[in-house]
Amino acid sequence: MALGCDVVTADVVSFLSDGDRSLHILFGSQSGNSEDLAVKFGKLAKSYGLESTVHDMDGFDLSSLGSMTRVLVVCSTWGEGEQPDNAEDLWNAANADGAPALSKMNFSVCALGDTSYELFCESGKEWDRRFEQLGGNRLVERVDCDVDYDKPAAEWGEKALAHMSAVDGSGTFQEAMVESIESFVKSGGSVADTSAPVADAPVASDSSSSGSLEMDGDRSLHILFGSQSGNAEGLAAKIGKRAEAFGLASTVHDMDGFDLSSLSSMTRVLVVCSTWGEGEQPDNAEELWQSANGDGAPSLSNMHFSVCALGDTSYELFCESGKEWDKRFEELGGTRLVDRVDCDVDYDSPSAVWTESVLAHMAAVDGNGTFQPELVESIIAEMAGGDESSADGDDGFVVPVIESPEIQVKVRVFRYDPQSDERGHDEWACVLNGNTSVLDVLRSIKSTEDGSLTFREGPLNDPTTVICANGRPILPGLSRIDSVISTVSGSNFLNLEPIVVGEVIRDLVTDLTLSDIRRASTKPWFRGATRDGAKVRDAVIGTMTNGDAKKVHMIRDMISPVLIDSFSDTVPYNEAYIAPSNVLSSWSRINDPRVSESSRNENLELLSSDVGIKAETDLSSISRHGIMGQTVADYMLDTKTRVLQKGAFQDGRHGKYVWWYTWSVKMSGKVNDTTIYRQVLGPLGLVGNLFSGVTARMVLGFTRTGGKMLNGLLGLVAPPAGVGKMPKQFNSPVLNHHEVIAIFNEVDGGF
Repeated sequence: MALGCDVVTADVVSFLSDGDRSLHILFGSQSGNSEDLAVKFGKLAKSYGLESTVHDMDGFDLSSLGSMTRVLVVCSTWGEGEQPDNAEDLWNAANADGAPALSKMNFSVCALGDTSYELFCESGKEWDRRFEQLGGNRLVERVDCDVDYDKPAAEWGEKALAHMSAVDGSGTFQEAMVESIESFVKSGGSVADTSAPVADAPVASDSSSSGSLEMDGDRSLHILFGSQSGNAEGLAAKIGKRAEAFGLASTVHDMDGFDLSSLSSMTRVLVVCSTWGEGEQPDNAEELWQSANGDGAPSLSNMHFSVCALGDTSYELFCESGKEWDKRFEELGGTRLVDRVDCDVDYDSPSAVWTESVLAHMAAVDGNGTFQPELVESIIAEMAGGDESSADGDDGFVVPVIESPEIQVKVRVFRYDPQSDERGHDEWACVLNGNTSVLDVLRSIKSTEDGSLTFREGPLNDPTTVICANGRPILPGLSRIDSVISTVSGSNFLNLEPIVVGEVIRDLVTDLTLSDIRRASTKPWFRGATRDGAKVRDAVIGTMTNGDAKKVHMIRDMISPVLIDSFSDTVPYNEAYIAPSNVLSSWSRINDPRVSESSRNENLELLSSDVGIKAETDLSSISRHGIMGQTVADYMLDTKTRVLQKGAFQDGRHGKYVWWYTWSVKMSGKVNDTTIYRQVLGPLGLVGNLFSGVTARMVLGFTRTGGKMLNGLLGLVAPPAGVGKMPKQFNSPVLNHHEVIAIFNEVDGGF
């Protein structure tokens, strides 16, 4: 019986390897859904022995269809039964007199639509009908998908690919082969795996001749990649080559089609995974991720693993896919040898450092699968060729030993006990190296002095660990004490307080729920626009200019949203305000060419509302926080300028008054309408306004508060400054800068 199965498999492999195996997939897409499906089907086609090419209908040569034997169409419908923008020209050509005969073509259509529209899936229906009119042979009936298209599209894709695969090398459909091909693919068969000879297991070479390591037993290393644009795949291949020098026999696996159950027998596994869109798994990792979270997920108690996550800080859920794999492998019992590294778009340097560290640790797992930590340092030293630490590559360098003198510091820490509702401060006199991080200071106090001391623990760059050091918000893991201490009369002080973006839970821990609520309220989320693209490997990705990419990236280049929000004097006093980090998030979407026009307008509406940029009282409170604060303040000023241009300040004249008014209050600390009015306009301006209409508008009924035209003696003594002004405020002091927001909103509302 087994012999019979082998014969059938051999016949299928022979059929799938003979002659022309090309498959052409055309997509017509308005929002990107059809494009994504086409790319997914293109990848899946490999399992059916097909060599797929995905074509954007925009610019596609219609005449080339006449020579194609296998064609799939994935097309959405735009508006009331219209072709999507990228398909319009091709559709017109297909209905012209010179349309080619498609007698050689075997085709099928997947139509995407929305049943809330009268002409549901009309574009796909039109392509299906037109291809038949031109002589094409429909192998699988068209599927019409509603907005929840995943399941019906997937079922159609498997059926269509099996039928396309049954078209032989000469272009003739062999219906009898369909069932055999479906069984072959479902059993995990692969044309490449079956036809290629099995290579001998790699053997580590002699270290004396090649400089690599040699250890007995199993030396296998498995590297899984999840990639959308090819970066993670390229990095995984590079790591696999580098592993040879560490005495490891590496195998690089595409997550697409990978057998999850095989993980349980692997002792060394690395994951290199990118994040797609707003925190989603890349296409080739989606199915494996679903399986890993299913009931039948295997135990990974024998596995040693580490994760390299690729992402883009311009997105809200930075490196989310890599974080998910890291967490899931740990939940399934895996042992993390090296902490996950989260890489931004410039991933070369951090990934190279992680690679050297993780391969040394993986090499220290012996042939029986036991980690030998004492071997790590010797492995690193051998790979470095000496005692000095170095980074490998074209830009390799010797890592210097950083030393800093010891300093005496009086550390004062805020304490709060929620049970007794007692609060106060504790002080410790410490002798520390200047390069000691504030987080290490807190850890040391907790472990040696007071175990009840509470603060947020986490990686050095954990964005939620923000505290105040001498009145300045910092990430304690990234801040050296010699950069934050204050020196008075020769004595060093370090005062640590919780940030004021929420209620204090205990000691230095603040409730960040309000920050999460603010972030969740900043809708709309990212909605893409149809744009130009470029083909990369077997996928099509959108493009943008270097200038646009740099601007979008820099606007949201925030190491910690909580830290950015802590810079603002307004956030503690205005719970409705969406806060600076979310202002910048919306501003980046407005500047992002990938965002649809409707989404861009909705983001602008959010920023123009009372909870948007207008709620930010004082940008100087942000800009005083070093280079990061100045950068954030500059982008927020750009945001405020854009919002003012959108509203009643387009001519710039009234905007000038608002700006001078709030600026004068800020600089003087006092509210004095008469002084401000004269400072802004000057003698000539006062005269000029008699003819410009400003004074006339004020005299004839303009009031900012709906109050009386003349405000007591102020209107009589100093006209026209008192006409239409706010209630009595002659030289009134402004003690808190956040109070300026009331003045700004009143002036803004008046204009």
